[in-house]
Amino acid sequence: MKKHNFSAGPSILPESVMKKASEAVIEFNGMGLSLIEISHRSKEFIAVMERAQDLALELTALKGKGYKSLFLQGGASMQFLMAAYNLLDSKAGYINTGAWSNKAIKEAKLFGEVLEVASSKDKNFNYIPKGHQIPADLDYLHITTNNTIFGTQFQKIPETNVPLIADMSSDIFSRQIDYSKFDLFYAGAQKNMGPSGTTLIIIKEDILGKVNRVIPSMMDYQVQLNSDSMFNTPPVFPIYTSMLTLEWLQENGGIASIEKHNQQKAALIYNEIDRNSAFVGFAAKEDRSFMNATFNLADGIDGAAFDALWNEAGISGIKGHRSVGGYRASIYNALPMDSAQLLVDVMQKFEKTI
Repeated sequence: MKKHNFSAGPSILPESVMKKASEAVIEFNGMGLSLIEISHRSKEFIAVMERAQDLALELTALKGKGYKSLFLQGGASMQFLMAAYNLLDSKAGYINTGAWSNKAIKEAKLFGEVLEVASSKDKNFNYIPKGHQIPADLDYLHITTNNTIFGTQFQKIPETNVPLIADMSSDIFSRQIDYSKFDLFYAGAQKNMGPSGTTLIIIKEDILGKVNRVIPSMMDYQVQLNSDSMFNTPPVFPIYTSMLTLEWLQENGGIASIEKHNQQKAALIYNEIDRNSAFVGFAAKEDRSFMNATFNLADGIDGAAFDALWNEAGISGIKGHRSVGGYRASIYNALPMDSAQLLVDVMQKFEKTI
């Protein structure tokens, strides 16, 4: 029996995508060959790459606006380094909202001065900092739009006159935002796009070529753009699966449609967290993530019975991160409403036992 997958990542994908991807591993497009054994230089795979790149720009409404999309390797963790390598010439600003921001800051410090513009560390990152001043002399400002560990999300994108960069690994394609506010954003595939192994980068071409350093070829955005994401052999299966997921999203009404679905799932779960005497939400209400709902048991309540209930119900992946504890329900695009309702039913059943 297929379980209800609330994992923070690698995470749930649409059933139709899983079916098509699995079929392609056996035979791709009637070629008599598997997707994972054809040349990445073949016309069949080049068509996949081009389709995936186009869909990423179409869904973010950036096609024809001076942006290009890349599918690279290394995950968002590589982008912590790569973004600074290519863009940090003097000083960069970072808004620190948790573990992933901390890692990005650490890498950026290898290349120049890093200013922590604001931080929510004082309350274990359970809120998004607000009301801070953004210096005008920064090479760029970096934010993490959604925080899987702490369950917070930027509900309003910062207004700034300096280039804006974002790690969108856990909420890309999940809600309508003005993507043109960003000069560069990136996302590991394994939340809302596909399996781990590839990373989407969308970049405004005119921000490149402004640093005074030699950049190794693999780390150079311009080299990767000139090579159409094929400077070296790309991860063909994750890119193909990501293409299928983006097609699924487009066919089902695009970001506007999935945003409504995500808001409904999130409202269902958060309403139960707030109503249920057995649980307490972790993140500040105004900053709650629509992708990762974090919550703890109320004081004095033993969670053993709750753990038994959700396991018995076929729920998987809701244990919270060690830095927060408790529980985390990741409600990415492909999670059906039925799964969200089942979690709420189990929470209500548990409340009756205490």
